[in-house]
Amino acid sequence: MCDFGLLAFETAPVGIVLAENRVIRSCNKTFANMLGYHVENLVGQSFRMLYGSDDEFEHVRDVGLTHLKKNEIYEDERMVRHHDGHSLWCGFRAQALYADNPLARVVMSFTQNLDATSIRLTKRERQVLGKMNQRMSSKEIAVELCLSPRTVDDVRARLIKRFGLRRATDLLGKMRNLG
Repeated sequence: MCDFGLLAFETAPVGIVLAENRVIRSCNKTFANMLGYHVENLVGQSFRMLYGSDDEFEHVRDVGLTHLKKNEIYEDERMVRHHDGHSLWCGFRAQALYADNPLARVVMSFTQNLDATSIRLTKRERQVLGKMNQRMSSKEIAVELCLSPRTVDDVRARLIKRFGLRRATDLLGKMRNLG
């Protein structure tokens, strides 16, 4: 007899993860393959392995908690680290199973926004791009990252040049449309 629910989970065209307190308890092959792992290498691991630094991992914990505590679906776009070290720009959605303790058990989906083209970004570039995705200005990013606004502008300029763009406003659109 076929377990259609399990079949749907295992073969879904998006990455699906069930996590408890930021530890992967179950994931499908699509998620594992997207990140260059086998399912068995991810189950039981902390999500920390998918972020470039402890700071990124700690910061992302609080992003979206307000929505999850209201039993709403939270969605954003974020970078996660592939097994070989490059960054993947992903669409992300999360639904907490317990609104009073949203990280206790949460179901997440990940969609890769880029094709096979890998993006190699420095830690600083990941930070700035992530803050830009949160609609923060250079000044706001500078304050949050304890940088000068000029440093943030320099990072943005490098990213714009790398992707052959003219304006910072085109950068997130380019990241979304590469796939």
